Amino acid sequence: MLGYLLRRVLAAVPVMGVVALFVFLLLRLTPGDPAAILAGDNATPEQLERIRVSLGLNQPLYTQFFTWVGSLLHGDLGTSLSSNQPVLKLIGQRIEPSIAVAIATIVLSVLVAVPLGVIAAWKRGTSIDRFVMGLSVVGFSVPVFVIGYVLIQIFAIDLRWLPVQGYRSIANGFGPFFERLILPTVSLSFIYVALIARMTRASMLDVLSEDYVRTARAKGISEAGVLLRHGLRNAAVPVITVIGTGFALLISGVVVTESVFNLPGIGRLTVDAVLSRDYPVIQGLILLTSAVYLGVNLLIDVAYTLLDPRIRY
Repeated sequence: MLGYLLRRVLAAVPVMGVVALFVFLLLRLTPGDPAAILAGDNATPEQLERIRVSLGLNQPLYTQFFTWVGSLLHGDLGTSLSSNQPVLKLIGQRIEPSIAVAIATIVLSVLVAVPLGVIAAWKRGTSIDRFVMGLSVVGFSVPVFVIGYVLIQIFAIDLRWLPVQGYRSIANGFGPFFERLILPTVSLSFIYVALIARMTRASMLDVLSEDYVRTARAKGISEAGVLLRHGLRNAAVPVITVIGTGFALLISGVVVTESVFNLPGIGRLTVDAVLSRDYPVIQGLILLTSAVYLGVNLLIDVAYTLLDPRIRY
C-alpha cells in the first residue's frame, strides 16, 4: 500500500507542473493588459510602462514563468491586481464557506442517496424503484437556483425558520453557522442525491446478478447481509468515483448557489477575478482547483485499494 501511494503521489508532481505551465501561458497569451486595468483608461504610456516593469511583464515569458514558479515554491501566489492583497490571503478568507457547503452537501447526499439506490436496486421494477428514479429525474431537471429560491420562500420568508442569506463562520458559534448552512446544502444536495442514487442503483443491479450473490442467498445469509456485505461493497467503486468527483466540483466553487445565498466563497471570488482580469488570483484559484482534484483522486485510489486490493498491483 505504501509503495502504491508513493507512486501515485510522484505521478501527481509532473501533472501539477503541466497545469502550472498551461495556466501561466493561457493567462499571459489571452487579450488584455493588466497594466491598463490597474492604471485606468486615462493612463499615459509612461505610467503603463512603469506598472509593467513593477509586475515583471516586460521580461521574457520564460523569465516570468521561472520567477513565478520560484514564488510558488515559497508559498507566494502573488498579489491581487485589484485589491493589492496577497492571493493566498484572499483564498484563505473565502475557502471556509466553500469547504463547509461542500462537506455538508456530500455527507447529506451520501446518507440519502446510497440507501435510496440500494433499495431501488433491491426492489427493481416496483413502485419504490420508479419513485427513486422519478426523484432522480427531478433532481437533474430542476436548476439549483430554482430550488434555492423555493426553499428561501418557504423556510425563510413564509415560515421564518431559517435566515434568508449570508454566512457565519463556525468560530462565531455552531448554531448560527449551522442554520445558515441548511438551505444551500439542501439546494445543492438535490442534484447530487439524484446522481449518486442512480449510480448506486446501476452498480448494485450489476452486482446482484452475480453468482456469488445467489450463493450467499442460498447459504441462508439475511437479505440485509447480502445487500450490504456482498452487494454494496462490491458495487462501491463507481459510487466512490462519483462522490469524489462531486466533492472536488463543490470545492472548486458553485457560483450560482453562492450568489443565491450570498455566500462569500471561492466561486464568487473566481467570477470577480475573471471579470477584473486579476491574473494572480485566477492563477491561484486554478492551481488550488487542480490540487483539490489531484488530492481527491488520490483518496479515491486509496479507497479503491481498500475495497479491491487487486487494483494496487
